Parts: sequence; structure tokens; C-alpha cells
Amino acid sequence: MSKRHDKHAKPHGRTLFTADPHFGHANIIKTCNRPFSSVGEMDRFMIDAWNSVVAPKDTIYVVGDFAHWRLKGPQIREYFDALNGDKCLVIGNHDHEATIDLPWASKDHRAFLKIDGISIVLDHYAGKTWNKSFHGAIQLFGHSHNQMPGNSQQLDVGVDAWGYMPVSFPEIQARLATLPPFWSPPEVTEDADKDDRYGR
Repeated sequence: MSKRHDKHAKPHGRTLFTADPHFGHANIIKTCNRPFSSVGEMDRFMIDAWNSVVAPKDTIYVVGDFAHWRLKGPQIREYFDALNGDKCLVIGNHDHEATIDLPWASKDHRAFLKIDGISIVLDHYAGKTWNKSFHGAIQLFGHSHNQMPGNSQQLDVGVDAWGYMPVSFPEIQARLATLPPFWSPPEVTEDADKDDRYGR
């Protein structure tokens, strides 16, 4: 069940986002044409890049696929412990039991939060629409490895789209401003607008 992460509405540090690092996954280098000669080089680069922008007091959401699903628990824990921040997981298709069992600050299949009054929905998979999308809510997703174009309210936060490192919300806003507009919602009557069953 998804939860509203009110405790992260005003974090002590910044709030950052990432997705799809696939730590320990050698084949992802070829599959996604990543510029690394080995999985060790890839992992070291991403750990250093993460810690260069994420401070220990920051909150960071991993929007799925933290590590290769074939890795054992102690291996995945090594990656987890090497990374700064109060880490939250939005579960992706590669996040099996060993990853889900890590001491995440939160772990859900979907997450909701607000930054500066802006509603944000986090899903591993991109959607056609999402809760409060007609009221300006933003969806941040992963899974597509920079192969799915976004729009003014929807963006891939995966490492393949952001130089293999986490991204801040101001950086996300700057990129959203360059993208085509989100599709226009159908006309809603005043009575229907009062009936918020559909989260619009």
C-alpha cells in the first residue's frame, strides 16, 4: 500500500531523487550503453557521484531498481551502507527481498510528497495520468533508462538520464520547464469538480 510521507515534507536537508542504478549488474552496461569498462568501475563512479551531491542529512528517494536482483543480501548491504542520506525506496521490478529488507527510511510501491507546496508522485513505472495530475502534480519515474520522453509534469529521474548521479528538485524543475506540456484534461463541471473520487 502506498503511503503519504508527511515526515519528509520538510526534511532537515535537501530532498533528492534517483532511479535504476542497478548496482552490481554487469549486463546493464551493455544494455543501456553506459560508459564504463566494468561493473566495478560503474559502481565506484556511482557511489562517488551519489556522495558528492547527497549529504548525510539529505533525504533521497530511489525510484526503483537499486541493485541487481541476483546479488546476495550482504553484497547489497555494502552498497547501501556506502551511500549518504536518509534513503527511501519506491520498489521496482529488480528490487527483490534482499533489497526490500534493507533499513530504508520508507519503502512503498508508490510514494507521495510535497516540496514547496508542489505535489509529487513517485512510481517506478511512468503513467498516463496520476493522482492530482490535473491540478499540477508531478510524476517522477524510473524503469525506462532515459528512453521515455517526459513532459512538463512528468520526468525520468533514472541515472541514465542524469549523468549517473542523483538529482535535486530544482534541477528537475528546470528540465520540466523545457518539455512539452502535459496533455490537457477534459472539461470538468463544477459539480464533478467537487466530487474528488478520481483524485483530479
